[in-house]
Amino acid sequence: MSISITYFVHGTTIDNEKEISSGWSDVELSELGIKQSVELKDKIKVGDFYVVFCSDLKRAVDSAKLTFEEMVQIIPDARLRECNYGTYNAQPSNIVEPLQEKMINERFPEGESYEDVKMRIANFLNFLKQNYDNKKVAIVAHKAPQLALDVLLKSKTWEEAFAEDWRKKKAWKPGWEYVVE
Repeated sequence: MSISITYFVHGTTIDNEKEISSGWSDVELSELGIKQSVELKDKIKVGDFYVVFCSDLKRAVDSAKLTFEEMVQIIPDARLRECNYGTYNAQPSNIVEPLQEKMINERFPEGESYEDVKMRIANFLNFLKQNYDNKKVAIVAHKAPQLALDVLLKSKTWEEAFAEDWRKKKAWKPGWEYVVE
């Protein structure tokens, strides 16, 4: 029994371009984000996937549609949302990002912790195990769910996941591979 996951991050948003950390704030893709999502089709084999799951936030749904629509079923799922930064949703990244690594066990005011995100992702992985055995699925989502996959499936600590995050090195790829056993 195993499930193969290819993880894609949503395209660049208008908040990304303004250096704002959106969290649960629902923002639009920028022109660059639209272009990235369309061009992703040429960098992957879209037909390889049985199904695509995406966060239910607009930036992930729109990215998934621009890349996969009419090729593969797309299923939005709230468990794949970004971390809820609570009162820090849609605040400047230079304020939010230094707080992220401190909020592993402690919740953002009126929001959630990274452990809360990990519990959501663990629940989602159990759902996959029950329903998608031996399938190849795609996920289109955000930073926090991807870091939670690193913790849950690659045996990293939260500290390691944050330290090795591709975003710090600007090392984007057209998909990251995970296996659920």
